[in-house]
Amino acid sequence: RMMRLACCTVLLFVLRLLVGLPWYQVLPAILIFYLGSGGWSFLDIVVKTIGRDLHAAYVLLRVKLNVKRHVREKNTLPKIFAETVRRHGDKTALIFEGTGERWTFRQLDEYSNRVANLLLDRGFKEGDVVALFMENRSQYVGLWLGMAKIGVEAALINFNLRLDALVHCVTISDAKAVVFGSELSDAVSEVHSLMRKAVLMFCCGDWDPKRVPQGTECLEPLLTGASSRLPQRPDHRLFYIYTSGTTGMPKAAIVVHSRYYRMAALVYYGFRMTPDDVLYDCLPLYHSAGNIVGVGQCLIHGMTVVIRKKFSASRFWDDCVKYNCTIVQYIGEICRYLLNQPVRDSERQHRVRMALGNGLRQSIWEEFMKRYNIPQIAEFYGATECNCSLGNFGNKVGACGFNSQILPFIYPIRLVRVDEETMELIRGPDGVCIPCKPGEPGQLVGKIIQNDPLRRFDGYVNETATSKKIANSVFKKGDSAYLSGAEGKAGMAAIADPSQSTDLEKLFKDMEKVLPPYARPVFLRFLPEVNKTGTFKFQKTELRHDGFNPTVVSDKLFFLDSSRGRYVQLDEELYRSIVSGKHKL
Repeated sequence: RMMRLACCTVLLFVLRLLVGLPWYQVLPAILIFYLGSGGWSFLDIVVKTIGRDLHAAYVLLRVKLNVKRHVREKNTLPKIFAETVRRHGDKTALIFEGTGERWTFRQLDEYSNRVANLLLDRGFKEGDVVALFMENRSQYVGLWLGMAKIGVEAALINFNLRLDALVHCVTISDAKAVVFGSELSDAVSEVHSLMRKAVLMFCCGDWDPKRVPQGTECLEPLLTGASSRLPQRPDHRLFYIYTSGTTGMPKAAIVVHSRYYRMAALVYYGFRMTPDDVLYDCLPLYHSAGNIVGVGQCLIHGMTVVIRKKFSASRFWDDCVKYNCTIVQYIGEICRYLLNQPVRDSERQHRVRMALGNGLRQSIWEEFMKRYNIPQIAEFYGATECNCSLGNFGNKVGACGFNSQILPFIYPIRLVRVDEETMELIRGPDGVCIPCKPGEPGQLVGKIIQNDPLRRFDGYVNETATSKKIANSVFKKGDSAYLSGAEGKAGMAAIADPSQSTDLEKLFKDMEKVLPPYARPVFLRFLPEVNKTGTFKFQKTELRHDGFNPTVVSDKLFFLDSSRGRYVQLDEELYRSIVSGKHKL
């Protein structure tokens, strides 16, 4: 296509400047040449995608200009939230489903001010880190927002972590204090002796001094005695969000104020949300989907957000009806879990107009829309730290986003070829990465431009981890790009056990102690030996292709039945149940 456009440009130069033909002759001649050289397909693309692409270009431009203005005016998230409070002071900001408690924007503002002033009184200063370890509730938002008001950075720790992984997350953030929910007292007590003695401990929730580590203080009375005045607003990092840790220990991704705004605003404008929407957020607040994509609509755009402690398939639609929700969030297999529920009246009585999230399988996409009468699926792709997010702004079935064919320079992202075995980038003779053809799998990359608020990459606390996510000479010689990678939920572990002596019960109990649920292998395959390549690398590609079908794989296969808390042998009946979606993974 570029060659065709170049030829048209040359033809324009020749006909107009050298030959001297008038415009009414030049333009038809160029059009005839363009169409005759295969340009019809491009025109067809333009006709089909121009509306979508212009909307996306408008959203990108609007968000980019807003971010630049906020950076120029030093508008931190607390300052943006203060403007939201001014506009929507007495409107409901957060509803916690667990208690039914409602907080207005003014109440959320005052609570976060008390948090900020308490920490100031205790000697915390800009750049200090406080770890936040608790389940979903309105206080979670007020705590990290209050920290942000004085430049204290929150380390948002996954409440599923235990033992070494928990200590690791607190340690790498260099947290000076831990605020934990009373429901996690046992988990904190297990590791308290492994933390630095200087780390302060605050418990939020039901207070039982016998269950918490020695020296822990009850947070609620301390906040009651703190001032609700607005403290001074510094400009610093906002907080840390940790990667899942399925391929190693979790990494602390840096989230700055501009990144928080960008992520929330792209979704808001891209999917045409309004302040009158009510968003149902059942996702964990320690991660970006729940805390930025969800709660961000409250803090920045004045939307009411309903927070649920944990996702419940049986209560999902009842909650939506009760709180008049118009947008629901999903992730991963949530939609499939909902479809597996028996039909109930509430699933047709709600006002939900949009389902927002990522991971909805194409095989159940239309079934989900039809059964629950949801007109729009707002599927997107992205990671907390990435600069190559995608959005399905056109409501196209099965898509997680798009890359414009007519305006590719607006948003420089690309799928590039990789070695399936090593995931290393494949490069051409010029040393530059090779773009994938349509339908060809590859790795998503985004060009890094640090002075562009939409293209920058803030990385991780660990500089080595940051450098591993950057590749050079990707789009052209000398540039740099963010590598999206292939991190996700753990699948299958292949174990060499020629003597068949593995104690599955002990294996599961050991994994329970050190791995969060999502990092535990769902399937086990026992081999007489693990095959290796000629360079002594494990043949993972072959194992992946084999899958977990017991009629294909001759080795013993086991499945982690989470409802029974143990591994069970995988037979054909169980396999069919899993594939059909009846059995929960």
